[in-house]
Amino acid sequence: MNGKTFITALLALTLTAPACAQLKEKLKEIATIPQFGGYLVGRAQYTNDKTSNSGGGFDLRMVRAYVKGTILHDWNYYIQMEYSGAPGVDKGVRLLDAYGEWKKYPEFSVKFGQMKRVFTFENPYSPWNIGYGNYSQLVQKLAGMSDRVGEHSSGGRDAGIVIQGDLFPAEDHRWLHYQVGVYNGQGINHSDANKQKDLIGGLWVSPVKDLQIGVFGWTGRYTGNGVTVNRNRMAYGVKYESDWTFRAEYASSQGGKTTNQYAAERADAWYVTVGVPIVEKLKAYASWDVYRDEKTSDTQNALYNVALNYMLWKNLMIQATYTYTDASNATYGTAGERSVAKNNYHTAMLQLYVRF
Repeated sequence: MNGKTFITALLALTLTAPACAQLKEKLKEIATIPQFGGYLVGRAQYTNDKTSNSGGGFDLRMVRAYVKGTILHDWNYYIQMEYSGAPGVDKGVRLLDAYGEWKKYPEFSVKFGQMKRVFTFENPYSPWNIGYGNYSQLVQKLAGMSDRVGEHSSGGRDAGIVIQGDLFPAEDHRWLHYQVGVYNGQGINHSDANKQKDLIGGLWVSPVKDLQIGVFGWTGRYTGNGVTVNRNRMAYGVKYESDWTFRAEYASSQGGKTTNQYAAERADAWYVTVGVPIVEKLKAYASWDVYRDEKTSDTQNALYNVALNYMLWKNLMIQATYTYTDASNATYGTAGERSVAKNNYHTAMLQLYVRF
């Protein structure tokens, strides 16, 4: 490059630099830089459950990655993928969340796409924040994790649209929250299979900061194996989340199973969880977790959990959990004959949580 060409290029760069800076600022007004992140959970487990073939072992429980950002100040987007287990049905790499949200006003926002169902306090929690290694049976069986109706594993999610908001501001919180969602009813990554949509809603009051007392409702139908069943549910709960944790919820369900024509129409579940800070970075949890698949005493599965969560760093946590399971399950033969099997066992887990 000769001197003349160099000077020309330098002048061009000098003249266009302000324009580039202005363009960059304009782009910032349109959208934020996408934020990437994720986390993984590794697990070592031992159990003397008679139905377990291995008795425990080591596994990578889940790996998740997400991207999120804001467009035009008021529009948020969130996409999350998960790897869990060997590739297969509801395993391997799959889409968990993919939604957009218009959130200009705290009193009224609209979210649409694939996302968590707005049912129960615990369902929207990240696995990081549960405290004792897994969601309650209430959430697993009655909020669409591994739902009793026979729905494929959906992580408490479905495709739909949600309207929600927070009303009546106080000095440090808002007094009332409402949420109403319309969903397909078939779980994640599945199109609708019947003509009825699921309607799910919740309402809670917050008399003081960090305390919520609420009620939730769900009505809809699920279709699987060529069978359609009702899914009508109510849940009631209270939660307090600060240094101390207290969560308690009860839910009841009406509707059969697509996997068993003889299954009872009624089921219910409840749990109580308490979290207590011990020292800095160390918090202990205890929970009583009950699910009754037929709303009877002889189908009661009770879990008694204790856990220690040690936060080595804000993105690195070790969790030790012990669970005693007092299980009782009803099974049906081909002619509808009913039998009950009992199984009491112990489970110990050590899990490593890593965020990035």
